[in-house]
This record gives sequence, C-alpha cells and structure tokens, in this order.
Amino acid sequence: MVFSFKKEERLCSKKAIDILFSEGNSFLSFPLKVVFLEIQSFSKYPVQAAFTVGKRNFKLAVHRNQIKRKIREAYRLNKPILYNAVGEKHLAVFFIFIGKKILDFKLIDTAMKKGINKLVKEIDSNIKTNDQKTD
Repeated sequence: MVFSFKKEERLCSKKAIDILFSEGNSFLSFPLKVVFLEIQSFSKYPVQAAFTVGKRNFKLAVHRNQIKRKIREAYRLNKPILYNAVGEKHLAVFFIFIGKKILDFKLIDTAMKKGINKLVKEIDSNIKTNDQKTD
C-alpha cells in the first residue's frame, strides 16, 4: 500500500460534510474527535478524510496549520489499517483537534492510531448490526 494522501482522498464537498455532521457518529480519541459516516461515493478511494483545528484555541494560523500537518501525516502513515477494514464500503471521516496545546507528533500519532482502531471496531459493529437487520 502506498503511503500517500492525494486530493481525491480529501473530503471537500460541502454537502457531504453537512450530511456527515447531521447524520454521522462520533467518538473521542483525545486530542482528536472523530466524526464518521458511510456514504455513497464514486471515488476510487474507500475513505475520504478532512481535518480541522479550532480558531478558538489557536489564534495564529501558523499554529493551526502546524497541527493540521501533524494530523495529516499521522493519518497518512496509519490509513492502511482503515483501508483494509473498510473493504468495498465508502466512508467519510472528519478529524477535529480539540486539544488546548500544540502537541508533539508522537502524541498525535498515538491518538490517531487509537482513533483509527476504534473506527475499525465501530465499522465492524455497524456492519454486523446491518447484517442482522436484513436477516
């Protein structure tokens, strides 16, 4: 698996983001909040992701961008786990940084690993409950 993060993998659609926040599920993997939803997508990539850092806690754009770069890098390195779990489904994921301080990459990477593993478990449980409903 190639460790890249191309433009097609980014979640850019305003409509998809609105649906994600209105209908999606979320959980915390401190300092990240993960919001996710299974979507209908025509992209060749199974997961589309977006990242954000609040302006309330980080007034300077330099700091927000620094944190987003770390989050994107952690996602890029750990996404093969998520891709293997998703399979043929399409997923929209939004990572929100809710911490109050700029953290080291190591801490953000650990939180991303926990978040992705929890997301995999959530996806598996959703698939099992949907299979039971159809039976």
